[in-house]
Amino acid sequence: SFNPGYQRSLKELKPSTRQRFVGLAFDYPDASLEQEIIRAESGIAEKQAGQLVKLAAKIRNLRELGLAESVSTRLLVDTAVLMQSGLAPRLAANAGIVQPMTDDAETIAALQDLVDLHLDG
Repeated sequence: SFNPGYQRSLKELKPSTRQRFVGLAFDYPDASLEQEIIRAESGIAEKQAGQLVKLAAKIRNLRELGLAESVSTRLLVDTAVLMQSGLAPRLAANAGIVQPMTDDAETIAALQDLVDLHLDG
């Protein structure tokens, strides 16, 4: 298998080798489906699931932060589970989204600002 977006510094496949594979492109689910996935996997309220999806959309569109990866649906579900277990939403997002994404202090601060704008409490 070959994942072209993973570890970009590695050498690309030669065209003759690449032509021996089929290609499948994956993207994030649309907002309503992603919200339903989060709700089904965590039991979280619809409003909170919607807030997480909106937060993820903002982070996914930020190219300036130079993140190697963006917010996966899995990180959103993990955050929702933390919220459902009683952790405050902003603290849950810090533990479930912000900290797993980066170690850079400035990037953490920028992501936390987005969390504060999109999540209650």
